[in-house]
Amino acid sequence: MTDEPLKIGVLGYRFMGKAHANAMARLPMFFPDAPEVERHTLVGRDEAALADAAERFGFSHTVTDWEAALDEVDVFYNLGPNHVHAEPSIAALEAGIPVLCEKPLAPTMAEAAAMRDAAAAADVPAGAAFNYRFVPAIRYAKGLIEDGELGEIRQVRGRYLQDWLVDPEAPWAWRMDADMAGSGALGDLGAHTIDLANFLVGDAVGGIDRLSGRLTTFVDERPVYDDEGVIEEYRDVTVDDAYSAQVAYESGATGSFEASRVAEGHKNDHTIAVHGTAGSLTFSLERLNELEVLREGNRGYETVLVTEETDPYVDRWWPPGHVIGWEHTFVHESYEFLSAVAEGGSFEPSFEDGYEVQRVLAAIERSDERGERVAVE
Repeated sequence: MTDEPLKIGVLGYRFMGKAHANAMARLPMFFPDAPEVERHTLVGRDEAALADAAERFGFSHTVTDWEAALDEVDVFYNLGPNHVHAEPSIAALEAGIPVLCEKPLAPTMAEAAAMRDAAAAADVPAGAAFNYRFVPAIRYAKGLIEDGELGEIRQVRGRYLQDWLVDPEAPWAWRMDADMAGSGALGDLGAHTIDLANFLVGDAVGGIDRLSGRLTTFVDERPVYDDEGVIEEYRDVTVDDAYSAQVAYESGATGSFEASRVAEGHKNDHTIAVHGTAGSLTFSLERLNELEVLREGNRGYETVLVTEETDPYVDRWWPPGHVIGWEHTFVHESYEFLSAVAEGGSFEPSFEDGYEVQRVLAAIERSDERGERVAVE
């Protein structure tokens, strides 16, 4: 890489496009040691919507063909729907362009494996965008576990609950189509939980050995609305609304995981708990500046407010006690990824990490299909 600003290309300009573009805009203000970047090319299909998004997000160029973008940029963010993760990401890596790809890595194991292999063959960073690894409280929790504060890890529990599909008349979207998404709540939400568990306790308990899983679809079809809000048609829902899984780790530790997009009253409830022989901890995304910690000898949990200047990333933001939010995780993620790009280093979570998550997701689907406990292959 040269001393020139890194030209960033981004595929996708809706929810995730906005989150990542916001992170890039914040970097020079709060992370002055971050590489200088130019928000160069935004990629999408709808030219009018694309032009509007580019103006709002600060991108100087737009294209409707991702292949054209690869000729112009130094770094590629693949934030498109799951079914367009593999081909553009692999092409970018083969061209020597670093890639940050949203999760889950791909709709299928075959595509995820191809992405993993392309990343292994490339001499540039390839990152899976599991942004919750970059929450300061999660980094604090990992430190406690690594330091043996919880003793031997025995149990891990994770859940990710949302309610945006409770209404059966909620509109159909690509996330409800197996060909485009791969799975529903399992891949959309469960991927985050599985990766967070791998990050926190993987070194202590090894990988997931065997599991049993169940997928449930409560609403089999959903409406497509026109611009006037009138229902044009109904389309089939071919993915799960909710999943649950019971897992056994290589060490003998156990885990339970679940996610739902129809859990009334839960907006973005991502919670993970770790229990050991000497203590426990619990984290909730809805209170992301806090960590509940039970230490050996104490009668109950204490709430640790993770906003001290000595806590990971927090010295870049506000004085102690002034909390940060969900959007800041993307700033931290881009800081680490782009620093790895500029310095020629490695980045985690990698495509290999994303593939390991995909193996678990596939095993949960396989267990549901067979109605039996299965090995993670």
